[in-house]
Amino acid sequence: MDGNKRWVDGTLQHPDRDPERREFVAEAQDPYGVILSCIDSRVPPELVFDTGLGDLFVMRTGGQVVGPVVVGSVEYGPMTSGTPLVVVLGHQRCGAVKAAYEALRDRKPLPGNLQSIAEALRPAYRETVKRQHVDPVDAMVRIHIKQTAADLRTNKDLAPLVKKGDLAVVSAYYSLDTGRVEVLTGAPSA
Repeated sequence: MDGNKRWVDGTLQHPDRDPERREFVAEAQDPYGVILSCIDSRVPPELVFDTGLGDLFVMRTGGQVVGPVVVGSVEYGPMTSGTPLVVVLGHQRCGAVKAAYEALRDRKPLPGNLQSIAEALRPAYRETVKRQHVDPVDAMVRIHIKQTAADLRTNKDLAPLVKKGDLAVVSAYYSLDTGRVEVLTGAPSA
């Protein structure tokens, strides 16, 4: 979050982005965080958190939806090297979530494999339509990231790490307008 504050304030340090760091991490890596975010070109996690080479494992999918391969990729850091943090990062004005919301609302499937993104977002859509929201797409983004983080937190392989306090699984929301990341759920208490 310190890196995000630097991003917001425009006081970037660009840490760990030099030839010495590249050489240091060439043989092994030990990232301190896993970020699951959207493919949106306006939300690059390494910049949003002002991090460098070897600092983060990053997975990006449309609407930060998950399936077995993505979940396995998220599990990699915590299960193989003790990475202590997973962040599910959604964002303002997500095009994937908007397209899924409209497709599900209008019962008009999206073309090609885009429909698989809409189907993965169906649980968030169902929760969203239970209540009136000023901005239902934004509500769906927030609901989806909370649901995804909760699912990862209770995943059979990650849950024991969470229970022991060795892993925090956080849902977070990125504002395109301000650059600020807001932690929604799962913030570590220490």
